[in-house]
Parts: sequence; C-alpha cells; structure tokens
Amino acid sequence: MIPASDFFKLPKSFPFREFFLPQDSPWQWIPKIEEALSSYHWQKGSSLKYTSAKAEIHGTVYLHPSVQIIGSCYIQGPAYIGAGTQIRPGAYIRGNVIVGQSCVLGNSCEYKNCLLLNNVETPHYNYIGDSILGNNVHLGAGVILANLRLDRKNITLKLPDESIKTGLRKMGAIIGDYSEIGCNAVLQPGTLIGNHSTIMSTIAFGGYLPENHLVRYEQSSKPVILPK
Repeated sequence: MIPASDFFKLPKSFPFREFFLPQDSPWQWIPKIEEALSSYHWQKGSSLKYTSAKAEIHGTVYLHPSVQIIGSCYIQGPAYIGAGTQIRPGAYIRGNVIVGQSCVLGNSCEYKNCLLLNNVETPHYNYIGDSILGNNVHLGAGVILANLRLDRKNITLKLPDESIKTGLRKMGAIIGDYSEIGCNAVLQPGTLIGNHSTIMSTIAFGGYLPENHLVRYEQSSKPVILPK
C-alpha cells in the first residue's frame, strides 16, 4: 500500500488533520472529507442561505473573512474555504468540499467531494470530483478529473506491482504536492500522480505516475513516461 505521506505534506494550518492520517492510503481520504466536515465546529453565522450579486450560498459553509469572491458563484454546503482563497466567476461548489489557504477556485470550474490543500490553482474550466489535490498543484485550463467509469463499476487502482479494489464507485485523481497538469488533459478515474510530476497538455492519462516523472507525446504521438 502507498501511504498518503508519499503524496502530501499536510500544512500545520490545516484544521482537519485528525481525519487525514499520513499512514493511510490517499484514496482512503476521499470518504473522510464528508466525515471531517460533519464533525467540524462551525462558527456562528456559517450556516447560510444567502444570495447576493456575487454569490448564492446554501447550507453550512465556512468562508474565511479574507476569501475573495470576484463574481457570481454558487456554493452548496457543507464546504470549508480557507484564508486568502479566491473564488472566480461561475465557480460551482457542490458540497463536501475542503479548500486550504491561498487557493484559486476558477471561472466555470466545478468542485464536488474534494480536498484541496494550500496554494492549489484550478483557474479555468476544470472539473474536480472525488479527488485530492496536494499543496501547490496547478491544473491548466480545461483539465478534467474524471471520477466515474463508463460501466459504473467500482474503481480499481492499477499500481506497478498490484491492482487494488478501492470499494469506491466514484474516485477521481490523487495529485501529489507541486505537480502540474497541462491544459485540456484528462485524468481517468482512479489516477494517482506522484509529487513534483507533470502531465503535458491534451493527454488522457490513467493509472499511476511516480514522483518526479513527466508524461508527454513523442513524435509518434504515443504517450511515454520519462524521468524528469
């Protein structure tokens, strides 16, 4: 089993540390998102049903006072949005979402049952469902983290030495700290990306990418995996 500590270093500022244990496998964190939010001691005024020119908010939502909402967006709780995060026009937060500090929730992006650690940038036209994005992860425009098999079966992870049945019907991507996903790439359900790795633009990738590796097209247009 691969521990979550191989992918992420939880920030000291992260308020849900007791739920996301470094020795657990990272896909075991996905069901813990809802559990963590349901146990959170919500501050007074966090339970909102609110509409303004900038945001429509329903349910239990915590927005740090420094969160910047630039334009019209929709937030369905439970959701926790950390300090210094920017929410851009058209963002759709669908519930069971935890966002750390200084993140970008981009224009026309959708978030559902996901965990974003600190300094994550998802700026344009991204879908992030049933996924975990490590510190300083960046998604290029149009990146999709697919979370449901076409046959609707449970997700099986394809690791170098074994296959693991997760028991999860929906699982998107696990993306380690400081990794980059290029524009219009698609990550297949149950994809694991090690930290400091890169997937170049327009590639459909599934399975496991070790840390410090790069996926790009050769002249033959066949994706290859190379050391960085």
